[in-house]
Order: sequence, then C-alpha cells, then structure tokens
Amino acid sequence: MNEIIKKNGIKFGVISGLFSVFYVISMYIVDYKLFINIWLGVTVMLVFLAIGIFQLLELRKNLGGFMSFKEGFTGYFIAALLGILISTSFSILLFNFIDTATRDLIHEALITFQVENLQKWNVPAAEIKKAVDSMKETPQFSTIGLLYGILKSLLGSIVFGLILAAIFKKNKPVF
Repeated sequence: MNEIIKKNGIKFGVISGLFSVFYVISMYIVDYKLFINIWLGVTVMLVFLAIGIFQLLELRKNLGGFMSFKEGFTGYFIAALLGILISTSFSILLFNFIDTATRDLIHEALITFQVENLQKWNVPAAEIKKAVDSMKETPQFSTIGLLYGILKSLLGSIVFGLILAAIFKKNKPVF
C-alpha cells in the first residue's frame, strides 16, 4: 500500500476519532439527553463528511494532484475504520466501565423517544411493543450494542467513501 495513503488515512482517522471522543465527552458533560437529539446527530454527520472531503482533497494534493478511485476510497476507509474504532473504544470504556448509570439513562431516554415517535406515526401498539422489546434486548450503549454500531458505522462510511472517492478522483492524463 502507498505510504502517502496510509499516513493520510491514519492522520484523518485520529482526527475523526478524537473529534468523536470530544463530541461524546461534551454531550456527556452537558446533558445525556443530547445523545438522542436528531439535529445534533445530523450536524455531527456533516462535520464527519467535511473531514472526509478535506481528507480526500489533501490526499489528492499529496499524490501529485491525481488520485484514482481506489486510492481515494482506500484512504477514506482507513480513516473511517480508525476513527470508528477510537470512538467505539472510548464509548465502551465510558458507558460500560466508568459510568453505567448514564448508559442506562440514555437507553431509557432512547426508548421513550422511540415510543413517542412511533405513536406520532400511529403505529399499532403491538408493533411498538416489538420495537421496545428489540431495543431492550441489545441496548445501544452496551458493549454488544456499540460493537454492532461499528458495523452500521462502517456501512455508512463505505457508502460515503464510495461517493466521495468517485467525486474527488482525478486520473492522470493519457498524454
């Protein structure tokens, strides 16, 4: 693997991982209910998207102004994987070893939020009960829930990575 791609992926993976840790700490300190704020979540996703765009622009520059789709996607994937692993490791430590009480508060708030939203959409009570039972089976901030979150985050990152690598690729001229 190209050393430039590897270094770029590691650099931006650490940046996104540390941003995520800062984001979690901030919400944890301010109010645990921020963990269920949809608009805050969308804003953070836009920040991660901006980091990815900046990463690929820098990678292309460091590769001499040209970058293949594969190079762009590889660099993005390394960064996403590293960032997700840093973030998840911190969350596992915080919510499963340091402060399980806050994990439980967040979990209950998520269930309440989900029930209220399903009721707004006139979802039948039986379906709501199924959704609640499913949420109780694997709490989102439990170790298993967070490890499962790695898969979901990676899938989302792969989609973003494919799109961004296609947008920012720039092939060398033939002549």
